[in-house]
Amino acid sequence: MTDSTSLLITGANVIDATGERLADVRIADGTITDVATGLTAADGEHHIDAAGLTLTPGFVDLHTHLREPGKEEAETIETGSRAAAKGGYTAVVAMPNTDPTQDSVSVVDFVRRQGQLAGLCDVYPSGSITVGRQGTQLTPFGELSEAGVKLFTDDGNGVQDALLMRRAFEYAKGLGVTMAQHCEVEQLTGGAVMHEGDCCSHLGLPGWPSLAEELMVHRDIELVRLTGAPAHFLHLSTMKSVELVRAAKADGLPVTAEATPHHISLTDELLRSYSAIYKVNPPLRTMDDVTAVREGLRDGTIDAVATDHAPHVPESKEQPLDQAPPGMLGLETALGVCIAHLDMPLVDIVAALSWKPAAIAGIDDVHGRPVAVGEPANLTLFDADVSWEVVPAELASKSRNTPFVGVPLRGRTTHTILDGTLTVENGTPTR
Repeated sequence: MTDSTSLLITGANVIDATGERLADVRIADGTITDVATGLTAADGEHHIDAAGLTLTPGFVDLHTHLREPGKEEAETIETGSRAAAKGGYTAVVAMPNTDPTQDSVSVVDFVRRQGQLAGLCDVYPSGSITVGRQGTQLTPFGELSEAGVKLFTDDGNGVQDALLMRRAFEYAKGLGVTMAQHCEVEQLTGGAVMHEGDCCSHLGLPGWPSLAEELMVHRDIELVRLTGAPAHFLHLSTMKSVELVRAAKADGLPVTAEATPHHISLTDELLRSYSAIYKVNPPLRTMDDVTAVREGLRDGTIDAVATDHAPHVPESKEQPLDQAPPGMLGLETALGVCIAHLDMPLVDIVAALSWKPAAIAGIDDVHGRPVAVGEPANLTLFDADVSWEVVPAELASKSRNTPFVGVPLRGRTTHTILDGTLTVENGTPTR
């Protein structure tokens, strides 16, 4: 079933922002039309027996690299959208480090149209903060905002110029958009391939100090304090970064943050293999950092889990560690990593995957909505208890650079519903 006008899901454990309960859910013409118990399927109605499964608002990824335009050999908007749907995502925010950069209305519109053509998840293009992500000239925020861009970032690079970043925050405040920062002081990270610490010293590899992230987190928190503009911190990875954001929130500042599945589950010790599959930006850190990031998610300091899905062709990841590009796949494994590694109630895990990132992205009018009558039918159905391991050949992504081969995962999507239509059925994309 791919395009039925009526769908009935029975016996599901329903989780949304209002709580948790057992319910049956009927969908017609893209909208939830009934939520009750004891519903029965009408003639011709597609029926999913969801006993033992969990039904939630669709997942939203704040941080997806779809590579198109410019790097289609690693991923396309269609293949990345398919991977997203398979992972339970109904919406993704596409990062701007494409070629050309998403710094103009024409490129942003292209990315959005390609997502619509794929029809597998809603694709929301971000815009870059600076032209070409070069860090010297601000993009036309007003034009991009009018074109629907709500999140701006130079992801892959942090904006090094503090005055330029102040101006970006001032424009953001006036336009009602959000600056999302990749926190890295580049003068401290030149040539680095992994976290600067005991493991790095033992291996004799150039190290990436935690301070490189933390200095920019601190700077931008103070710029938020100065301007009153909201800031979102991408892929936090260190203990001190979490502490800084926690203190900023305690001060009432409008800051949000995300963490990746790999930064809650993997450590720098994996680089002892010299395998570039574990090379990522920011790098895998120590177990103390992993524990701090997990605690940040538990107490709400970190709002969302975002994948930083970063596909690469095999030959690039097979290069020596100092030459290989950073990045890992994440869309198809995020749920399994979160349930396996986060000691949190399932409702809080779903919040970090669904309605919290939807609010940060400014799309919570359509995604992350309650499972209730009259709401858009953007939903995810998953088995929270199933254990599984990644088989690279079965990934929907065009690339295979996952660090989770051989890592036990728990929880897997069975069905994904976008605007009332099944994009994934019984674990398999419908197109």
